[in-house]
Amino acid sequence: MTLVGGGVRPEPVVPLWRVADATAPPERLAMLRILTGVFSLAYLLIRLPVFVQLTERESGFDGVGPAVLLSGPLPDGVVLATIALTLGAGLAYTIGWRFRWLGPVFAVGFLALGSYRGSWGQLLHFENLVVLHLFVVALSPAADRWSIDARRQPRVDRPATAYGWPIALAALVVVVTYVITGVAKLRYGGLDWIAGDTLRNHVAYSAARLDLLGGDQSPIAGWVVRASWGWTPAAALTVAVELAAPVALLGGRIRTVWVAAVWLLHLGIAATMLIVFPYPLFLVAFAPFYRVERLWTDRPLRLRGRAQAC
Repeated sequence: MTLVGGGVRPEPVVPLWRVADATAPPERLAMLRILTGVFSLAYLLIRLPVFVQLTERESGFDGVGPAVLLSGPLPDGVVLATIALTLGAGLAYTIGWRFRWLGPVFAVGFLALGSYRGSWGQLLHFENLVVLHLFVVALSPAADRWSIDARRQPRVDRPATAYGWPIALAALVVVVTYVITGVAKLRYGGLDWIAGDTLRNHVAYSAARLDLLGGDQSPIAGWVVRASWGWTPAAALTVAVELAAPVALLGGRIRTVWVAAVWLLHLGIAATMLIVFPYPLFLVAFAPFYRVERLWTDRPLRLRGRAQAC
């Protein structure tokens, strides 16, 4: 991510067919490790009470994801041990300590906790993208710089492609995820989805459900549901933005426009339905598209520029 005059200038990403040839400095992959690690670890800590409360439940288990291999709920000790191991591995992942081994452990642990919690009826789809990014980074040399391992071991110099392909693959994962989401809307909802009625019903159902359960409702949900004139363009724009995800791989301003459109899409979902997708809202999901290492390397330049401006 190039920071110029307070703005952000994206870097071109290698086309899909050249992922294996993508190049990047090791610091960029290291920053991607730090960003995904900080987000994932913070997310687990915030959700910690939810995971711990799973030990108090006795019925309602229906395995999803890897949890389909389970015949029933896990013993309390196993759940608590998995939580502790995952948190510890998450810290190691973030700071780059024994990353070769504990990086994959964190990715597996995050997947295990998410699928186990989802088996009790609470599916959070954005976690799929988080998990995929964790696996991509964990199986790469992301601790060659800015890590405990890098401080304790001789400097490792690999080909630039060793650091470029994980970043390009992570970017490709983002694109494919949004394309699949758009295709699914058309596949299961057809043109009726674009007409806007399906989207409007989703928002109305969400508001009614929260009201029935006594939860907080969006203050604008009622007004939005009654604004029938806006549902068709909103639904069509939603599908268009999702299906247009491949343009992000073209680089330049068109990618920034797409990222901004997706961010606004998630902001709209949060405002109308109180459904928050923190990974894209905090922009961590789009980190593979940018020169994120410059968040740190350009920091003194930004501070000097501010000092001169004053």
